[in-house]
Amino acid sequence: MRVIDHIHNARETIFSFEILPPLKGQNIRNIYDTIDPLMEFKPPFVNVTYHREEVVYKRLDSGLLEQKVVRKRPGTVGICAAVQNRYKIDAVPHILCGGFSREDTENALIDLDFLGIENVLALRGDSIKGETYFVAEKNGHTYASELVGQITGMNKGIYLDEELKNNTPTNFCVGVAGYPEKHFEAPSINNDIENTIRKVEAGADYIVTQLFFDNKSYFNYVDKCRKAGITVPIIPGIKPIATKRHLSVLPHRFHVDIPDDLVKAVINCKDNAEVREVGIEWAIEQCKELKESGVPVIHFYSMGKVDNIQAIARAIF
Repeated sequence: MRVIDHIHNARETIFSFEILPPLKGQNIRNIYDTIDPLMEFKPPFVNVTYHREEVVYKRLDSGLLEQKVVRKRPGTVGICAAVQNRYKIDAVPHILCGGFSREDTENALIDLDFLGIENVLALRGDSIKGETYFVAEKNGHTYASELVGQITGMNKGIYLDEELKNNTPTNFCVGVAGYPEKHFEAPSINNDIENTIRKVEAGADYIVTQLFFDNKSYFNYVDKCRKAGITVPIIPGIKPIATKRHLSVLPHRFHVDIPDDLVKAVINCKDNAEVREVGIEWAIEQCKELKESGVPVIHFYSMGKVDNIQAIARAIF
């Protein structure tokens, strides 16, 4: 079933979460061990991230550095197929502009369609290491709105080869990202919302937000989107703090602010066990307020750890 249909059919706030493919060399059991503890909350769909190539450098005996391109977390499509087969829930693979030509994108979408996967989260993706700015693949998309346009085009039976006849339309539900504190490359929040409008006009069915720790950021963002004419569902994304290191890692990696009260509480913890409890309690209060406000879904970013998400969900769902 399409995510937008799950949302429209739901009588209360839906629980969902995102998982990462295991590192190369590990097996599908790692994924099942992540999902199994969260199935008690009946998620109708699960997001599966896609990780593009990385540039790594290996020092040779001569002292010179050898550049090598690797993918550390392959398997997104296979994991989605396994999840749908094992759990009978919908999988939502991420599909990126970065690393894909338009032809690559079309072929990936055909594979997903053949597997009965009806949902995708369309993202531009980050620049690879060594690139200051995002660089599109040759004959690829520069913006997520362009990627959304290609997907919705296939939903209308429009393929790259104009000579094809009697094309079968796909039926993808398309999600896109939203940034309550704006995308770090956008000059302003209003400019960022204009970019979101372009994604919605291209055919996006819903928005899922970057993680945030202050609900005011989410509510203000939704208000600005609605005033700008965006009517699609806007799903809040939640990531509980679990270690003291998160105080520096999360703002650096995701370009988000952490409220002073939460920062002080984490700093005053004796160890990461206490930090974990602080993070759980903070997220519970966030989720209670979000649920009371009638959000359609609360989406959790697991980043491979789910014991704290399980504790939060038990208090909320």
